[in-house]
Amino acid sequence: MHRSIAEVDYAGYTHDPDVVGLTVPSTVPPPVGELDEPVDAPPAPRPGPDDEPLVPLEHRRIRTLGCYFLEGWTKAAPGTFARSGVADRLGRVADRLPDGFGLAIFDAWRPLALQAELFDAAYGDDRLPPGFIAEPVEDPTRPPAHLTGGAVDLTLTWRGAPLALGTGFDDFTPEAHSAAFEDRPGIVRTLRRSLVASMRSADFIVLDVEWWHFEFGTRRWAAIRGHPCRYGPAQPH
Repeated sequence: MHRSIAEVDYAGYTHDPDVVGLTVPSTVPPPVGELDEPVDAPPAPRPGPDDEPLVPLEHRRIRTLGCYFLEGWTKAAPGTFARSGVADRLGRVADRLPDGFGLAIFDAWRPLALQAELFDAAYGDDRLPPGFIAEPVEDPTRPPAHLTGGAVDLTLTWRGAPLALGTGFDDFTPEAHSAAFEDRPGIVRTLRRSLVASMRSADFIVLDVEWWHFEFGTRRWAAIRGHPCRYGPAQPH
């Protein structure tokens, strides 16, 4: 029997901003804006000898949480990896954050077997709308974003504590949509806007239905930015 995504509670990985003593910053970042999903995306390049390698995500202002491995998903492995260019960009984002803030990574590169395990668990419930967990397509020209090493799930930290920005991780409800709090002034809206603005400054894009999901170099990124796709399927060496 397939495991249900609802059986896993990730709430303990994050903290509400008011619990950690964080107040609304005085500077209000720009709105998240419209987040239309592209209809077509260019094919991914096939893996080659000059591809950027997968590297461990290690930085003094970035925490790695390893949620899937710690929660016992059978196809998850220890360690958090991304393409070297993505790791460099995340480091620059973290270094530019205001004092006290950092990043926490829920998940980054994931193997196709884990993608399939998560997809089956999520869409074993036919009430879940499409768009949350990518289908585990084996075609190397249409890889799931996380398989490329160009997608990362993350949140802000405050003094080392990962923050729940309106929802926890893998909360597949309307409130998880990146722009869900745009009509609700307050700390969640400000922090979501801050996270999106910080990631956009390094050329990441945010997924419309998951405030925590960002991509660089993927097929979706290429379609939205109007650039060729940089990353195909990746495997650790």
